Amino acid sequence: MVTVTFSGARDGEAPLTWGQRLMWRAIHLMGDSQTFLSCPWVLPVYGRRDLGSVLDALRVLLERHESLRTTFASTPDGPVQRVARDGELTVDMVESGQDRALRVAERVADELGRTAFVHDKDLPLRCAVVLKNGRPTALALAFSHLAVDFQALNTLSEDWKILMRGEKPPPVEWQPMDQAAAEREEPYPARSAKSVRYWHSVLADGPLDVFDHPPREADDPRFIEVGMESTALAVAAQRLAERWTMSTTSVLLAACATVLATVSGRPRAVMQLVHSNRRDPRTRAMVGTVEQDGLFVLDLPGTDFAAACRAAQRGALRAYRNAHYDPFEMQAMREEIGRRRGREPDLDAFFNDRRTTGTWPGLPPVGSDEDVARLVGQTRTYVTNAWPGVRFKAFFTVVSAPDTGKLTLIVDTAYLPRDVAEAMLRGVEALLVRSLTEDVPMAAIPKVCGIGPYAGSPT
Repeated sequence: MVTVTFSGARDGEAPLTWGQRLMWRAIHLMGDSQTFLSCPWVLPVYGRRDLGSVLDALRVLLERHESLRTTFASTPDGPVQRVARDGELTVDMVESGQDRALRVAERVADELGRTAFVHDKDLPLRCAVVLKNGRPTALALAFSHLAVDFQALNTLSEDWKILMRGEKPPPVEWQPMDQAAAEREEPYPARSAKSVRYWHSVLADGPLDVFDHPPREADDPRFIEVGMESTALAVAAQRLAERWTMSTTSVLLAACATVLATVSGRPRAVMQLVHSNRRDPRTRAMVGTVEQDGLFVLDLPGTDFAAACRAAQRGALRAYRNAHYDPFEMQAMREEIGRRRGREPDLDAFFNDRRTTGTWPGLPPVGSDEDVARLVGQTRTYVTNAWPGVRFKAFFTVVSAPDTGKLTLIVDTAYLPRDVAEAMLRGVEALLVRSLTEDVPMAAIPKVCGIGPYAGSPT
């Protein structure tokens, strides 16, 4: 165990940014399950660097990015971020032994994230150096989501590559305290008001629940994450996106929303989309939390799945344009709707694409569209982590993986048992693969996907 001492350019206290406010509320709602929001990350050590140079590069990251030396606290005037100028970070040393160093680093990063951060005392990251025969091979890190989002993690990775080359990264021009100050001035308040109005237009008369059926007796554990690794999914999504001139995110979102609507027995899917919110050029290189949720609506067309993808693309753009808002103002609006309608609408259905490029650079070569269907036999499904208080009824995540399509679905088993969740993932794959070789009418979706409306009966 060693200590990295840092001394940054400034300190200070400021209100939270809108992204931090959203995460602050989520962390407190989740309680003991807030570790779901921890962000494990691995930074490989490029070249034959010694321990001193690796720790020095880590010090530079801490000094460059104020969010990495920030604590968060409640005050009578609301939650604040407090940036420390000086401080220390304790770094563990882990020897990888005979195992692959990067795999050990991934495991250590996951372990570091399993303990909740004490945000008013702890720095928002934990770190270990993974060694191979005494030489550093990777940094294993876990961050609080209050300090970083996934775009910020990629910014740190780019900084790290520059530092490992022995070069100096460009100056950081914009920090979360600057963003918090900007959000108090126009055009940000007007942008927030516009987003709140859009959400109100959807929630004022929309469904109060994700599903109409009552809860069943939940499994133990109640919340599970079902995963699927499918090369067929990735190849099909990529080819359809090129054919229909849209992003793979739009194709995957359309398929997930269509499957969700089919299982819920409704012609409309309403989901929250996690959006990076980095249209402002000043935020693109900022390490901080800018992500917020957009509200996505897909009304299933009466024609075919291609039309559903085009509608999903339009709906996603509308959601993204209205995904930058003051979360406190948004919550006040939702509470007002709850008073008028008897309770707040349930929005516990989500879609998140965690990839940064929107492609799969390491996919194997595949021949014809008919050949893609043969890859389905290689698809693997599994059940992973469970969190007792995540509250999600259905949360689709496209996970970053270079050589395969990785899609996961967190479900509340009181509403969707494990076999239904697995069938939904398989249904997304089947819909995309079938769409390569034929136009899939919307009326044929249940047959193609092998799913239908779920009424909540025990399975």
